[in-house]
Amino acid sequence: MPTYKTLIVNIRRIAKAGWRSFRRNSWLSAATVLVMVLTIFVITGLLFFNVVAQGIISELKQKVDISVYFKQEAKEADVLAAKDQLEKMPEVKAVQYISREQALASFKEKHKDNAALLEGLKELDQNPLQASLNIKSDSATEYEKVAQFVQDADFSQLVDKVNYKQNKEIINRLSNITDTAQRTGLVISLILAILAVLVAFNTVRLTIYNWRDEISVKRLVGATNWNVRGPFIVEGVLYGVSAAVATMIIVFPLVALISPKLASFVPGNDIFSFLKENFFSLLFFQVAVGVVLGALSSFIAIRRYLK
Repeated sequence: MPTYKTLIVNIRRIAKAGWRSFRRNSWLSAATVLVMVLTIFVITGLLFFNVVAQGIISELKQKVDISVYFKQEAKEADVLAAKDQLEKMPEVKAVQYISREQALASFKEKHKDNAALLEGLKELDQNPLQASLNIKSDSATEYEKVAQFVQDADFSQLVDKVNYKQNKEIINRLSNITDTAQRTGLVISLILAILAVLVAFNTVRLTIYNWRDEISVKRLVGATNWNVRGPFIVEGVLYGVSAAVATMIIVFPLVALISPKLASFVPGNDIFSFLKENFFSLLFFQVAVGVVLGALSSFIAIRRYLK
């Protein structure tokens, strides 16, 4: 049974041999690292895409509400009574009453630069807009119950329309697009991961071929599987670590450049802040992916030479 000192010496020898092999095959190592960088970059990009997509959906859900529009003949007292009923629902967070006069004032403010439209309003004998109730819920999933309540309530005959279905379609469509993009990204990441393993596998095989005589000598003198396999696994790990560090060097300035432009289109999505807050977690994740890819390919490549 090897002593502690012997174990340390063996580990150092294995590490040095792996590092020497990594440096010796510089062009092959560079090609392998490049493919791994591409793989880790796509996986990291998929992670950031998921963060942005979830932020967009969350922001959209916060802005979504149900607007219940009442018929022109509905009295204000009846609309306020409907408001009281809705506020008693546990699913309802808040209800805002917008009178016909308030709706008209908002409409004029919104279209103040459209002289023709405002002139057309003056030609009408009465206010064409409807009173409405804007209903907010704590969760987007609760709007279904609220919409059903409005349809079944005793004031339903006063209701002209409810815009819940349009908002629901927008959220569902965005969620479907996001899910499709995530599945596509996962497939691409898987393909690139397989490609990275194959490239690293062939690189290690070439290294093993160059060292075949040394491996045979090791086996003849009774070297353990770990002593033979170790340097090549170390080499594979070095591929992965190098690829992870290179990927982060590319990702950090790229995210810093893209983040302000993305925030102008999607307010509240600051992916650079997300990167800074989770820098070490993300780096650890990238290193873990690279190490798994590199070590796995090396482990597979060396197996046939141990038989």
